[in-house]
Amino acid sequence: MSRWHPVIVSLALILASVVSSIGSYSDTSRWVDEEIQQALAQTLREQPADIITTDTIRTFNSHLQTEALRAQVLLSLRPAGTSQHSAAVPDDEDLATTIEAHCSTATILRLSDQRPAMALASMAFIWAVGIGVLKRRPAPSGITFGGLTLRDHRFFTTNGTEVKFTPMQHQLMEMFFLAPEHRLTKQAICEALWPKKEDASETLYTLIRRMKPLLEAQSSLHILSDRSRAYTLTYARED
Repeated sequence: MSRWHPVIVSLALILASVVSSIGSYSDTSRWVDEEIQQALAQTLREQPADIITTDTIRTFNSHLQTEALRAQVLLSLRPAGTSQHSAAVPDDEDLATTIEAHCSTATILRLSDQRPAMALASMAFIWAVGIGVLKRRPAPSGITFGGLTLRDHRFFTTNGTEVKFTPMQHQLMEMFFLAPEHRLTKQAICEALWPKKEDASETLYTLIRRMKPLLEAQSSLHILSDRSRAYTLTYARED
């Protein structure tokens, strides 16, 4: 797995959550506006447009089809024709004011279906937490083999000197140390180190060839090849 893969997955989930939330809010805002406009137009046919009374509010609420909107929409007076959520009495051009309807962002958000967005956000959170836990999990420490010790993702010689491997060499050495009998198949190595490469045989041969003198100089370890089908990390025992 690429080191960027967890980050990309988390960002994709967060982006999907945001897009889903905005889309649901926009759809809800659109039908709420349409319903308010319709209820307001019907109210103004029955009530005066220059005053707001209890009857005006009651009439307006009765024309709202969504029960959750009732008592959530604020009516106010504004100069006629100055607001997109206002309506004047038909065929009456002498009125200086008209009734305007307001619906809060919180109300629209509450009415919108945010469950898909919340589910995606929860997945992003769980994924991020899970990856964080895995990254913080220490590698097995204190594994000593052939004069090298693996401790806290680092290799040390018997005298405590840290062995400086390249990133690929280091990853392969950890695989050898953690593998049963310190044996790895060629396929397992290639899939772990070069997952997107169709044939990594030559790259693997080069990596092994360059590792051998470094290992032999720092320890008693050797890499043995089983007809290039598998590799075993071993060491020469002193008689």
